Amino acid sequence: MTQEYIEKILRAKVYDVASESALDYAPALSARYNNDIYLKREDLQSVFSFKLRGAYNKIASLTEQERSRGVIAASAGNHAQGVALSAKKLGIKALIVMPKTTPEIKINSVRARGAKVVLFGDAFDDAYIHAKKLAKEKHMTFVHPYDDPYVIAGQGTVAMEIFRQKTEDIEAIFVPVGGGGLISGIAVYAKFVRPNIKIIGVEPSDSNCLQQALKANKRVTLKQVGLFADGVAVRQIGKEPFRLARMFVDEVITVSTDEICAAIKDIFDDTRSVPEPAGALAVAGLKKYVDREQCRDKTLVAIESGANINFDRLRYVAERSQVGENKEILLAVKIPEQPGSFLAFCKLLGKRSITEFNYRYFNEHSAQIFVGISSNGDEADKTTIISQLGDNSFSVTDMTKNELAKEHIRYMVGGHAPCELAEVIYSLEFPERPGALLRFLTSLGSQWNISLFHYRNHGAAFGKVLIGVQINATQKSALQLCFDALGFQYVEETTNPAYQLFNGRQT
Repeated sequence: MTQEYIEKILRAKVYDVASESALDYAPALSARYNNDIYLKREDLQSVFSFKLRGAYNKIASLTEQERSRGVIAASAGNHAQGVALSAKKLGIKALIVMPKTTPEIKINSVRARGAKVVLFGDAFDDAYIHAKKLAKEKHMTFVHPYDDPYVIAGQGTVAMEIFRQKTEDIEAIFVPVGGGGLISGIAVYAKFVRPNIKIIGVEPSDSNCLQQALKANKRVTLKQVGLFADGVAVRQIGKEPFRLARMFVDEVITVSTDEICAAIKDIFDDTRSVPEPAGALAVAGLKKYVDREQCRDKTLVAIESGANINFDRLRYVAERSQVGENKEILLAVKIPEQPGSFLAFCKLLGKRSITEFNYRYFNEHSAQIFVGISSNGDEADKTTIISQLGDNSFSVTDMTKNELAKEHIRYMVGGHAPCELAEVIYSLEFPERPGALLRFLTSLGSQWNISLFHYRNHGAAFGKVLIGVQINATQKSALQLCFDALGFQYVEETTNPAYQLFNGRQT
C-alpha cells in the first residue's frame, strides 16, 4: 500500500496549476530558538493555499465520462478555490456548496474562477451533506477535501519538494491538521524516503480530532470544534488519512488561540506575509516542541499552509499575539478606593509597561481593575508580579488564560448590575449572516428579559456573544432548549470569575 502511494505522489498531476513553493529560511525564529527553521510557503500558491494540489490531482484523474458530468465540492474557502481553479483549467463545470456564513470575499473568489456557488446551511457539515445529495442527484463527481487517495497524493508532493530543496538531515516536519489529507500525504512519502524523520501534526486545542482519534485508537467525532482556525475546524479525521496517520505520524501537538496568534506575528516578522490561523498552526506547534525538547542546532520545517485571512481578523490577532508569546499578563486586581492607590500600584510594578488599564468607580471601599502588564515571556516573571502585588495587600486574580475575560469582559469593565438581577450568563457562538440576530431574539420572544449583551465581529464565520438572561432555576432548561433548537454552541459562564468580578452584582 505504501508503494502505491509513493507511485501516486511521484505521478501526481499538480504542476499544471501549482508551483513548487519556496522553502524559506526564517532568520528571526531560528535565532530565537537556536535551530535552523524553514517555512514551506504554500501561502504563495495562486489560491494562497496548498489545497489546489490535491483538488487538481483528483479532477485530472477522472475519466472523460466523469469529466462531462462535472464536479462538486463542499467547502468554506481553500478547497473550494482549489476545485474551482482546477475545473476551470481542465474545462470542467464545477459546483461548490458553501455555508451561508462564508465571507463574501471567499464566495466571490470561487465565482471568479468559474464555479457555480450554492449557499446552504450555517456550517460546513450542513454544506457537506447537501453537496453529497446534489452529487447523487446530478451524477457529478464529489471531490472530497481530504478523504481520497488522489487528494492525499496531491498533497504529498509538498514533502517531495521539501526533500529536493533541503538535502541535509531534517529533524522534523510540522504539519497543520484538519481532515488529515495534508499530513497523511506528507507522512507516507517522508517516512518512505527518510524513515528517521519526525512527522508532527499540529491542531488547535479545541479542534483536535486527530489527537483524540490516536488516543482512542479509533476515529472519534468531536461534539464541538473551535472556529478561530476555520481552515482546520473538522469534527472527525478522514478515514484514509487516519489509517495512514496511525502508521506514519509520530505525534500531535495542540496549541491555543493565543499561541496561533503569536505564530502569525512570528511569520509576519520573518516574511512580511500574513498567514491565516490554520496557516500558522505548524509554527505554533514547532515553538512548543522546541520549548519542550530543548533541542538546539536542528533543522526544523513548518508548513505555512495558507493565507486566506479576512482583513477584519487582524485586529483580533494583534490583540492576542502578545498573550500568546507570554509577553502580556492580564490581571484582575482589587485596590483600595482612595487617593494614591493607583500610584502605589504602579510603583510596585517599577519600570514595567502597563498595556491596558480598565476601571470604573463602584463604591467607596475598593475598586476592581482589569490590567495588562508587559512581561519578559518567562512564567516565573508572572509569578513574581502576582506575589509582589499579593505581598502588598492587593488581591489578584490571574486572567491571562481566562477566555471569557479576553473575549468580552475586558471591554465591559465597570458594568456591575445595580441590583440583584437573578441573571444567568452564557457565551455563544453566533452565525455571522443577515437576520441572525433577529432570528435569535425572535426565538427568545418576550418570555425572558436580556440583562446583558456583548458582541464583537472578528471577521470570522461565527461571532462571539456574551448574554445575560433574567430567569429562575426552573426556566434554565427551557432556555437551553431554545439555544439547542437554534443550533448554537453555548457555555454557561455565571460562575466565571471574570464575570463575577467585573459585571456581577457587587455588595
